[in-house]
Amino acid sequence: MVDSKVETISRLAQWKIENFGSCSYKKSDPFKVGIWNWHLSIEKNRYLYIRLFPEPSRFSKEQPPLARFVLRVSNTGLNRKPYISPIHERLLRNCEDFVWPVDSTFHGRFIIDVEFLDLKICPVNGGEASSIWPSDGLMKSVAAESTLRCLSRMLEEAIHSDVTINTADGTLRAHKAILSASSPVFQSMFRHNLKEKESSLIYIEDMSLESCTTLLSYLYGTIKQEDFWKHRLALLGAANKYDIADLKDACEESLLEDINSANVLERLQEAWLYQLDRLKKGCLTYLFDFGKIYDVRDEVNNFFRQADRELMLEMFQEVLTVWKPI
Repeated sequence: MVDSKVETISRLAQWKIENFGSCSYKKSDPFKVGIWNWHLSIEKNRYLYIRLFPEPSRFSKEQPPLARFVLRVSNTGLNRKPYISPIHERLLRNCEDFVWPVDSTFHGRFIIDVEFLDLKICPVNGGEASSIWPSDGLMKSVAAESTLRCLSRMLEEAIHSDVTINTADGTLRAHKAILSASSPVFQSMFRHNLKEKESSLIYIEDMSLESCTTLLSYLYGTIKQEDFWKHRLALLGAANKYDIADLKDACEESLLEDINSANVLERLQEAWLYQLDRLKKGCLTYLFDFGKIYDVRDEVNNFFRQADRELMLEMFQEVLTVWKPI
């Protein structure tokens, strides 16, 4: 039948009913909006009942749509008076999930519009529903991914690079703007009449080429987790030296995650050197509250010979805090 066809454009579906005088039920042909096929149906009783539902399929069963939409019903004449539904948001699995009763009698020719405001995939096994259409958050994510790809190319291919970094065992090319935006220390180097500004050359000879490459990959947003984990002590030193606060915090958090008897004294020394209070507290708690000081008794003598006097005083105070005389 001609009037079972639904026309669609963008997120709007329109069903033109040519004749609804002699029958009490009518169902539209399937129409596609988003990634689902849909049906509209109308039924005349005391009210005009309008249903919207996805076409039964394995896909709609496994990934039912969570739809946000508005319905409008109007006569086809010039003086059409639309009946507009509230905004509905429903999980639609079958024809019983949504019914809109219209308290008006429509005969002959009239139009039903469905405007979809949003369509989300609702996982059957739980989890948060996700929109199939671009949103502000999605656009920001797409833009961020594109920017990171560009920055990665700039670093890897040295596109318009304008500064050379000399490391302990090699050289790298980078960009003053990226370094300055990431570190107030780098920014000061290039802003004032220092030798780095004139020569466009930075000496970072306390880092290896590999460690400095990892530092740059962090600043350009392309760092890999395994590289961060491998070079985190070198990154911690660089973050402290160049005042990169977020990297310093990330290194401290990472070093807190795997304290053990083999590294606790080294971590304690790093925490003292770089003023990492949380890491220092974690190491002291590990040693004294959990009694692991006895596991490193052979290493403690050498540690005390090299440790700062104030650090040794803090360790002694920690002993007094946890010590419980019998």
